[in-house]
Amino acid sequence: MINSKYPRSFQGLSLIGAALLSGCQGGILDPKGQIASDEKSLIITATLLMLLVVIPVIVLTLVFAWKYRAGNQGATYTPKWAHSIKIEIIVWLIPCIIVAFLAMLTWNSTHRLDPYRPLDSAKKPITIEVVSLNWKWLFIYPEQNIATVNQIAFPTNVPVNFRITSDSIMNSFFIPQLAGQIYTMAGMQTQLHLIANEPGTYQGFSSNYSGAGFSGMKFNAIALATPAEFDAWVKHAREDSGKTLDTQAYDNLAKPSENNPVAFFSSVSPHMFDTVLNKYMTMPAGASPMAPAEMDKTMQKPAAATHIVPAGVDKTMHMPMVVKE
Repeated sequence: MINSKYPRSFQGLSLIGAALLSGCQGGILDPKGQIASDEKSLIITATLLMLLVVIPVIVLTLVFAWKYRAGNQGATYTPKWAHSIKIEIIVWLIPCIIVAFLAMLTWNSTHRLDPYRPLDSAKKPITIEVVSLNWKWLFIYPEQNIATVNQIAFPTNVPVNFRITSDSIMNSFFIPQLAGQIYTMAGMQTQLHLIANEPGTYQGFSSNYSGAGFSGMKFNAIALATPAEFDAWVKHAREDSGKTLDTQAYDNLAKPSENNPVAFFSSVSPHMFDTVLNKYMTMPAGASPMAPAEMDKTMQKPAAATHIVPAGVDKTMHMPMVVKE
């Protein structure tokens, strides 16, 4: 379990907001993992800090409208009034203090909740490679040598490291109760780290419109209570179909389809994720696909590359782009 590092004052504000939202079920306001819990605290704290300005302004607007109405003959009439030190201090000092708190909170949380930052844990993380297709999700477990469609599973309280890409137009990977969303893009690798603190089945989906089958692009993320249950799930995935995710099977899977059922592959051809990732990257003639370690180094220091539009996408909507150091 990863302990929250937010100041106690911020945690107190978030608890007040949590009490007001205690009836919410599911979604980002009902977190089941540490990352999602910290994101909820951040949202509630930022909202309450801003309400410290918004609520007094609304109340005072109504008070002034009533006090200085035309029918109130007892109101003080000062047509030459122009300045008040007290009012200036209130309308400037309080917002400045709130903005300073928000700036500090944003700076700390931006680095702490960076989706590329691995989670601190004594337990070995599980790696899952994600490929967004039209209109389904492909998940590859490189260490277990299995693959699934529209379903993932992992043990509770074990970090999960996602490597994410797309074999189509840009999409967005999102499990609201466990972590924030991250984009999937062809020829690029994004990352996401999360941990589930409670067993259960949590809904994941695409949060970026990607065409006709977008509404059915959903999957279940199953947090299993123990590593033994996860091993049993992996065994079931291997025995369910007996099919191998090779090049031909992948090409068939990549064809556009809607509302796909859950499917399993008992084995996966080596470097399948890197093959999908590299197919939209410019490489010299005769060059071989890069290994994951080499890919990570390349992603940290981009070289000159040309944007390539995935097959089936209207090329008139894309302009060539060159990225230079």
